[in-house]
Amino acid sequence: MSITPGKKVPDFTLPATGNQSIRLKDLRGQNVVLYFYPRDSTPGCTQEGLEFRDLQPKFKRANTIVLGVSRDSITSHENFRASQDFSFDLLSDTDETLCSLFDVIKMKNMYGKPVRGIERSTFLIDSHGVLQQEWRKVKVAGHAEEVLAAVKALAGK
Repeated sequence: MSITPGKKVPDFTLPATGNQSIRLKDLRGQNVVLYFYPRDSTPGCTQEGLEFRDLQPKFKRANTIVLGVSRDSITSHENFRASQDFSFDLLSDTDETLCSLFDVIKMKNMYGKPVRGIERSTFLIDSHGVLQQEWRKVKVAGHAEEVLAAVKALAGK
């Protein structure tokens, strides 16, 4: 089952940095940006995280929580978050529950070999738990700004 814009996102709970579990239902009343990225501490994923980090105050002012999601372990996430000074939490989806729900696991080519991996994707969930927008096959440069613009547009609705 895959989620489409305009539909309510089923509740989920995943382990997160800061020794916590994050449950979507507990975030009602705020917009949620879920960005899926392939792997901690890689150049593109680091750059994407830094762009979201730098815009964090603006997301916060727009009543929006940013959460990064990958299949990495909590330990890996904690190290990545600390080394880059991320001010948002990272969710660990080691069993690919959320990745499957949002249909972000794709066959990719790495050094000429086919591998299963996360296709860089971002989802904007409104304060009522409804998916408002999705970005797939994301190019990192400027992406966080584009998501912030969509959050601001949502506030104007």
